[in-house]
Amino acid sequence: MHAPSVAFVGLGYIGLPTAVVLANSGVNVTGVDVKKDNVDRINDGIVTIIEPGLEEELRKALDSGKFRATTDMVHADAYIVAVPTPFTDDYNVDMKFIYSVAESIAPLLKGDELVVLESTSPPKTTHRMAQRILELRPDLVADGADNPDNKPVIYFAHCPERILPGKAMEELITNDRIIGGDSEEATRRAKEIYAFFCTGELLGTDAITAEMAKLTENSFRDVNIAFANELSLICDNLGINVWELIELANHHPRVNILQPGPGVGGHCIAVDPWFIVSADPENSRLIRTARQVNDGKPDWVVDKVDKALAGSGIAKIATLGLAFKADIDDLRESPALNITRRLAERFPDNPILAVEPNVKKLPSNFDDHDNVVLVSTEDAIEEADIVVVLVDHKEFKDVSATQLKGKKIIDTKGLWV
Repeated sequence: MHAPSVAFVGLGYIGLPTAVVLANSGVNVTGVDVKKDNVDRINDGIVTIIEPGLEEELRKALDSGKFRATTDMVHADAYIVAVPTPFTDDYNVDMKFIYSVAESIAPLLKGDELVVLESTSPPKTTHRMAQRILELRPDLVADGADNPDNKPVIYFAHCPERILPGKAMEELITNDRIIGGDSEEATRRAKEIYAFFCTGELLGTDAITAEMAKLTENSFRDVNIAFANELSLICDNLGINVWELIELANHHPRVNILQPGPGVGGHCIAVDPWFIVSADPENSRLIRTARQVNDGKPDWVVDKVDKALAGSGIAKIATLGLAFKADIDDLRESPALNITRRLAERFPDNPILAVEPNVKKLPSNFDDHDNVVLVSTEDAIEEADIVVVLVDHKEFKDVSATQLKGKKIIDTKGLWV
C-alpha cells in the first residue's frame, strides 16, 4: 500500500501519540501545533505529556526521518485534526479551534486530499468543518456533492479516538476504530490511513453516526458513574460503606457497578454527554441528570471538608491528586483540580497542601491563591490536619495507618477503607 503524506494537526494528549505511532508505521507525518515551545521540545525528542512508552517511540520516529513537528501548516495528502473542542455556556461545541484549522488548511488544498476530524464533537461537526473549508475554497467540492463543473474533489471523514490515557501507545494500535466518511470513498480512504497502524477492526459508517458513537460510549460510562456517585451520597446519609456495598452487589452475575469518586473529569466523559444534550434537549433527560449528579459531586466533597473544619481553627488541608484520573498528568476538566481551587477560595485562611506527583508546578489558575502550595505526598501527610483523597495515584496507596493517625480523612476514592 502506498503511504500518503499526513499532516497531524494538534499535538496534545491524543495527537502526539497518534502521530508518532503513524510515523513509526511507515507514513511520512508532519505534526502541526500552534505552541512553538511544544514543537521545539518535540523535535528535540522531549515528550510534552506523561504517557508510558511515548518518549521512546517519539525518538524512534524522529530518527527515522518519518516525523517532524512545526508551527506552520503544510500541504499533505491527508490531514488529521485533533484539536480541543470545548463547550460553550449552553453546552454546545465551541468551533473556534476547528475553524482555525480549517482556515489554515483551506489555502493549501489542490484537490484529492482527505481531511479527517478526530476531535470528539457533536453530530454534524465534521460537516460544519467541511462547509467552512469549502466556503473559503469555492473552487473545490466535497465528494458526493453535485459537481456539474467537474471541480477538484475533497474528502471528509470523522474518526473519533478511543484510547485511555496511560495506555495510549497500546490502545492506539489494538482498539477497534470507527471510520465515518461523508461519502463511501471518504470512508475507504480514511480506512487506508488507519490500517497502517491499527490492528483492531476498522468499522465503516457515515460521519454523523461516527460522531454520535463516541458520544454514546462516553455517555454510557457517565450514566454508570453517576449511579455509583448517587449511591455514595445515599450511603453517606445512611452510614453505609459504599465500597463494601458495591463489592457485595457486584457478586451478582449480571451486576457490575462502577466505583464512585469526587466527580468525573477529562476532556471526554465530562464533556461528551453535554453534546448529546445540546443536540436533543427534550429527549436526553437521563443523560442530563447523570451529568448533573456527577457535576454536583465536588459540592458534596467541599461540604464534607467544611464539616471537618468545624472547631478546627486554622487547620491545614491536604488534597491528594489534581489530575482527572490515576497516574497521569492530565488536568483537563478535573474534579480534583476544581475541588482544590474551590477549597482555596472558600477557606482563604487555611493552608492548602496540594499533591500531584505528575506535575512540577501548579496550573496558572492558582496564581491568585496564595494559600495553595504544591508539596510532596510525605510532606502533605505529615503536616495536614485534614487529608482529602481525590485521585488514587499509586503514590498514595502506600500511606500507612500510622501516618494518618489523628488526622481527619475524607477518602473519595475508597483508597484507605
